[in-house]
Amino acid sequence: MLKNASGLVLMIPQQIPKGVAPRTDVLVGPPPELATGGSTSGPGGPGVPNGILSSTGDANVILIPPRPVHHPPISHWMEGNLIHRLQPAYPPLAVQTRTQGQVVLRAVITREGTIENLQVVSGHPLLVRAALEAVRQWRYRPYVLNGEPVEVETQVTVNFVLSGG
Repeated sequence: MLKNASGLVLMIPQQIPKGVAPRTDVLVGPPPELATGGSTSGPGGPGVPNGILSSTGDANVILIPPRPVHHPPISHWMEGNLIHRLQPAYPPLAVQTRTQGQVVLRAVITREGTIENLQVVSGHPLLVRAALEAVRQWRYRPYVLNGEPVEVETQVTVNFVLSGG
């Protein structure tokens, strides 16, 4: 049993999962906006008495669909433009538990060739942090379109394999 800096007791899990299921509750794009209408007026505007939607039916709620999100072009061949690759350090706990596998990340490569908006797509929780820390430091030759460097979205797979079988 261990204690962290805030005094909470930390316990070692009896079993470590082999993977993480992809999240299905993640919204793509911004959430919908609420538009209200009705006769009651308050600080929240017409139809929103005292700034709170009423459940008694004196406010009409209409969902306005989210604005479309424009993503940069996606590239699956950016590995050929990789000019600086830092190999991730294998986490000690992952070595002790013999955890291996892939961490899949999504990133935007900027016009300058740096990594932005790095997000985890999938991977074992013991391996994710090491992959993120390494990939943040990777550098690419910028993607050029019509003679101009452009941002490009890419997917990066980091493989963690223990030697000695």
